[in-house]
Amino acid sequence: MITIYHKNTCSTSRAVLNMIKEAGQEVRVVLYMDEPPTVAELTILLKKLVIPAKDLVRKKESLYKEKFAGKDYSEQEWIKILAENPSLIERPILVKGNHAIVARPPASAADFI
Repeated sequence: MITIYHKNTCSTSRAVLNMIKEAGQEVRVVLYMDEPPTVAELTILLKKLVIPAKDLVRKKESLYKEKFAGKDYSEQEWIKILAENPSLIERPILVKGNHAIVARPPASAADFI
């Protein structure tokens, strides 16, 4: 089973979801904008991604540019910021077992699926 942290309005996220379905994989869709991950869930997710929280931040988002760009935050502060502002979470994220990737560009998901 693959879990995808998905945003319906994101073309990249939709493309990756279609790849999973076309591969015949069972998929669990998490609409993270509707149900944002908690601090605890993000902490676990980041361990599976093997990246620091600041690397999961969408730096092209206007919210990031307006409120967070150029500021120095700790790992825990970034995790809290992401939990409170899910639009800043890079997407799509795929999780399978204890491993996860940010599937951007969509072709990066091929080996994972």
